[in-house]
Amino acid sequence: MSSRLRRSLILTTLLALLLAVSGAAATTGAAANPPNTKVSGIDVDATTIPQLQTLMNSHRINSVELTNFYLRRIRQLNPTLNAVITVSPTAHTEALAADKARRNGDHRPLLGIPIIVKDNIDTTGMPTTAGSWALAGSTPADAFIAQKLKAAGAIIIGKANLSEWANFRSAPSSSGWSGIGGQTHMPYVLDRNPCGSSSGSGVAAAADLAVAAVGTETDGSIVCPSGANGDVGIKPTLGLWSRAGVIPISANQDTAGPITRNVTDAAVLLGAAIGVDSHDAATAAQAGHAFTDYTQFLNDHALQGKRIGVWRAGTYDPTLVGPVVEPILARTIAALRAQGATVIDGTNIDLSAGDELGALLCEFKSDIATYLHTYVHGTNPVSHQAYPQTLADLIAFDAAHPNLEGPWNDLIFELADATNGRDAACAAVRQATTPPAQASIDGLMAANHLDAIIALTNGPAWPNNDNPNEGDLNGHFEYFVGSSGAAAVSGYADITVPAGYDAGLPIGITFIGGRWAEPKLIGFAYDFEQGTHVRVPPQFIPTIGDALFPGVPNPSAQLRAQRATQGHRDLVGRLR
Repeated sequence: MSSRLRRSLILTTLLALLLAVSGAAATTGAAANPPNTKVSGIDVDATTIPQLQTLMNSHRINSVELTNFYLRRIRQLNPTLNAVITVSPTAHTEALAADKARRNGDHRPLLGIPIIVKDNIDTTGMPTTAGSWALAGSTPADAFIAQKLKAAGAIIIGKANLSEWANFRSAPSSSGWSGIGGQTHMPYVLDRNPCGSSSGSGVAAAADLAVAAVGTETDGSIVCPSGANGDVGIKPTLGLWSRAGVIPISANQDTAGPITRNVTDAAVLLGAAIGVDSHDAATAAQAGHAFTDYTQFLNDHALQGKRIGVWRAGTYDPTLVGPVVEPILARTIAALRAQGATVIDGTNIDLSAGDELGALLCEFKSDIATYLHTYVHGTNPVSHQAYPQTLADLIAFDAAHPNLEGPWNDLIFELADATNGRDAACAAVRQATTPPAQASIDGLMAANHLDAIIALTNGPAWPNNDNPNEGDLNGHFEYFVGSSGAAAVSGYADITVPAGYDAGLPIGITFIGGRWAEPKLIGFAYDFEQGTHVRVPPQFIPTIGDALFPGVPNPSAQLRAQRATQGHRDLVGRLR
């Protein structure tokens, strides 16, 4: 592969695919008067899972009322948001059973709590499709994490829309677009992009389509939709949550994790799904590092006396996006200091070593085939043929069904299929990529005696774009803000929490730690959350205008046209 093509792919894939920095046209019609979020007089948007459990134990509310509220809300808002692909046909029955169990003395941590999981997580009784018609109607049994959530009492009321195949199919692509689910829209400003392949999960949590949601991440797809939608998102240490029964990109970076409206609920959800799974060898390492109850780490003095580094370099362009995001970062630093932390600026993580994209391409070819062989059987009701069993089969399906799987191409699929899969060369690329990222984080934290590192999670959400030749921020990579690569490539933990708004668009801050750092990071995020109370509910505003980003000086029409032409030439044309 030529160096020019490699550079182009790194831009279009690691930004436009994994972090999902593009979009398709969104509706501008929405609920002019956002429906209230009260159930039996209780504002569920502002109520945590433990508080809901207390209210249900005291008979102020019950699971049937909660579940019916969310089912009605999905029916009301999902035609605008496109955040939910499938609704469970058994949700009401499960809520009745939860209320009966409570009356009989059951007090599991998620008993009767309606949640939504991303549509790449196997869930009994509902299809698992990754948003693609190639898997339409495929209904494997519960993934390990779905089993654990249900064992904790959760009601999985639906499956969330996503960027098809976790945004590892085409270049360019659309964040939140899938063939089955259409384009997901963020609830703060409806014509802005919801970010990340877990877009539907981020929107479902923010817009109160469930109490909480579950997303998955390879690089940015939990934290970016959480940041963009004003949520809290945890990307766990690799191996804390099982990947078995989850449609993969790569077992070397994939993990599921919670997306919620507050740190408390994220902590509850995180503990409910941990466990050693015989079908996922990575989970064996969690012994001695995992907790079934992470709420014990919710400490509003956790930052007192701690040393927090600030990572700026490479996460955004200070001359273009800096005027928008740096004031929010400055307020975040001030809040950390007010909570008693010592802040050390300029502690920049080095991710220059290795080849993340090259590793993901060859790993994906093998890992997707393993999933298909293991979990996908029978006949596809769309094609009336056997379900695909290899990446080549998926490419053939897309080619045969352009009316269902357009407007995007299969470039990333094709590049992955051209590799040899998980061979010795693939392993060498991974070895040259992950250990250096781990060493950078570990060394930086040790040298500066840091307890965590913060970085901006995202910038203001970009306008959706209906031109399939203009993904990747319509060619404006320089406007992108992101820091997910550190935890993603290293396999370490991070958590994002709301930090501010620009023109009503949420911006998050990410706390990054080492391996098994979830207890510390949850404490820091909770202390920051309680000290700032940044989050406000979405208002479903149709639009705030057509600027690339509000607050960022817009290039002249001539310069924009020039950049669009150059972007098309350099980042699309050469890839065909």
